[in-house]
Order: sequence, then structure tokens, then C-alpha cells
Amino acid sequence: MPVFVFQALAFWGMLVGCQHDFHTSITQMQYNAPAKSFEVSVRVFTDDLERALGKDNGGQKFTVINKDKNDAAVERYVRKHFGLTSPKNQKKPCSYVGKENEADGTWVYLEVPCAEDIRGFSVQNDVLMDLFDDQTNLLNLTYLGSKKTLVFKPNAKIQRIEL
Repeated sequence: MPVFVFQALAFWGMLVGCQHDFHTSITQMQYNAPAKSFEVSVRVFTDDLERALGKDNGGQKFTVINKDKNDAAVERYVRKHFGLTSPKNQKKPCSYVGKENEADGTWVYLEVPCAEDIRGFSVQNDVLMDLFDDQTNLLNLTYLGSKKTLVFKPNAKIQRIEL
């Protein structure tokens, strides 16, 4: 397991074990060369996701669990707050694969087709920043043997990929 993935998971484990006055998410974005696409996994605290979905849907109450009927709302929310954009300012389409709830967190899975070189592309990751002024989102990117960690904050919701 790559060191940065292990560190991110260990960090997440520490957060799950305590009350989270600290607001963070962890995203793994790995390029699958044979499929020419990115496999994206976004991990957020479930209660924060439920709150964000409620805010996005007129105050409706959400309970996110496995095999619920909230996939359409989760997909809309994540598409609005996460994306890969080319240097020509074209947002890459993404496919919602699903979600998986475990302990205090929920994984949201996406696939982003991308056949071209991503140098110069930008990533938007402002998940939950509409709720928390102190939200920090970590993104671990693996692309053709290169690895990079990007940190997203309310004043840096979009990061340019430079490998």
C-alpha cells in the first residue's frame, strides 16, 4: 500500500474515533490506464453528508445507510462539488458508481473517463465547504506512476494538477 494512502487512512481512523469538530474529507483518485479513466473514492463523515443533502434539498431529512434510496441526491451533491476540468475549461463527465456506509463515514464512488494527459487539468473538490468554513479536503492522486496529494480549503476549492 502506498505510504500516502496508509497515512491518509490512519489519519481518517484517528478522526473517526473522536467527536469531529474538525471537518475533513479524504479522496482517492487513481488512474486506471487500461480503462482510460479515474476511479474516485470520496470519504466523508456520514452526519455531515446527511446535513449537506438536507441543505441542498430544501431542509429534507436524510439518513444515509447502505441500500437506501438516497443515491440520486448523493450523486447530485457530489457532481456539484467535485469535478475534473481540462485546460480548455471542459468539465469531464463523471459516472456515479455508488456509495458505501461504514462506521461514521460514507464512501462515494465515481468514475471519470479521461483518455488524454491530465497535466494542466484542474480538480474541484469543495465537498462540504457549503457547510463548514474550516472544511479541508485531501485528495491523493495516482496517475501513471506519479503520486501527488492536493489540499483543498475554502480559499482553494480548485487545484491545478502539476505532476
